[in-house]
Amino acid sequence: MEWVILALVLAIAGYAIYAYNLLVKNRQLTEEGWSGIDVQLKRRADLIPNMLETVKGYMSHERETLQAVTDARAAVQQAGNASPAERGKIEGILSGALGRLFAVAEAYPDLKANTNFLEFQGALQTVEDEIQLSRRYYNGAVRNLNIAVESFPSNVVANAFQFKKAEYFELDNEIDRAVPQVKFN
Repeated sequence: MEWVILALVLAIAGYAIYAYNLLVKNRQLTEEGWSGIDVQLKRRADLIPNMLETVKGYMSHERETLQAVTDARAAVQQAGNASPAERGKIEGILSGALGRLFAVAEAYPDLKANTNFLEFQGALQTVEDEIQLSRRYYNGAVRNLNIAVESFPSNVVANAFQFKKAEYFELDNEIDRAVPQVKFN
């Protein structure tokens, strides 16, 4: 009987160690995923000022559109350590402003032919693709962490060591979910 109890205690302790390590692994993967998103969002924010300088010469009477992009970028820069939900909302505003900028740029043939503008469009499209990939990786890691935090019996270990569910990184509305379309002519 003593051996059965000892085996049961060891099995429970072994599972607790396994569950704890799984939770730590999933938390680290989530943090790594967020770091990847953050890097790509910073790359996008860094491209915008140079692109706006190129555009300003051609679109001088489109100040409202240019100001919207500038304001959205400033909000992104100030977001710092915002939660993924807050950051998603702010980034969605920036994506929408960039989409409007590219839509307005269609009316300026000289701008569309500008080599610098075309290079910025290409670079921005690449960054947008990287953001999408990073977001998918992060949200997958969040899903795995949240499953481990909520599932029994790993939730017992999660509660004991104060593991919390993570937030998904999503854009707020369907219009903002669309990646700005960059067209090359």
